[in-house]
Amino acid sequence: MTVLPSAPRSRPLYDAGPEVSSIAWGMWRFAGDDVAAAEARVQSALDAGVTLFDTADIYGPDNREPFGAAETLLGGVLASNPSLSKRMVIATKGGISMGVPYDSSGAYLAGAIDASLRRMGVEHVALWQIHRPDILTHPAEVAEALSAAHSAGKIGAVGVSNFRPSQVEALAAHLPLPVVSCQSEFSPLALGPLSDGVLDQALARRMTVLAWSPLGGGRLANPLDDRTRAVTQALDAKAEEAGVGRAAAAYSWIMAHPSRPIPIAGTQTPGRIAAIPDAFKPRWTRTEWYAVLVASMGEPLP
Repeated sequence: MTVLPSAPRSRPLYDAGPEVSSIAWGMWRFAGDDVAAAEARVQSALDAGVTLFDTADIYGPDNREPFGAAETLLGGVLASNPSLSKRMVIATKGGISMGVPYDSSGAYLAGAIDASLRRMGVEHVALWQIHRPDILTHPAEVAEALSAAHSAGKIGAVGVSNFRPSQVEALAAHLPLPVVSCQSEFSPLALGPLSDGVLDQALARRMTVLAWSPLGGGRLANPLDDRTRAVTQALDAKAEEAGVGRAAAAYSWIMAHPSRPIPIAGTQTPGRIAAIPDAFKPRWTRTEWYAVLVASMGEPLP
């Protein structure tokens, strides 16, 4: 019986880029004003072997906090304990403007990058990603702004989030730097990247895939419909075999794809953060992996 290769615990974020964990910690719900408690959460992630931290300037309003609140809180943590920055690889995003909604004009992107760095109290981030495509800005203008930020040493590399492959190609045609990452929703319940070209393009261009909402926005933890229950049943069979929880099985299912997506774990609970490394324990056969896919599709493969 063929067993799929297991994902490495670490890998380069991009070609010749920094080494990072194969699972990231997401900061969408990184909220509050208790810097000590926030530092404890960051430390829990580091203790679990996580070195890639994914945030965005828009993280805040969804938690009833101001724009930039998650980056500001991270900045407070780094100011309180500067040594942490040497153990972290930070990726952030921008291009969403409250009420606009999307703005990738050159002037806006330049200001957004500077504002993110200022909030976090850093001079450089390893990866900066356009959060959502702005169809009203020519990709040449976007490329010029990102190239300038890279030349100034503010960003180590350029990525995109929620882009279609055709939008990536349009940007890449004008960008002298490679587009090194694509961040898309991908989980056993969100299968779009398997068929919309995102993962195929990542393989062709050697792009890193960052999978947001890898647990289906919490639906895998609390299945309420037949489809989700079927998926969790398939995941639980593997979880029980490996002696891990359902979340670990879901992360490992995502990482089994040959593009080696990096799931972004969003939990803010220290106990669940500590369990993140369990995702490297399950070993999937082709039959088992496809069984999860079929359960999610709700119909046999052709």
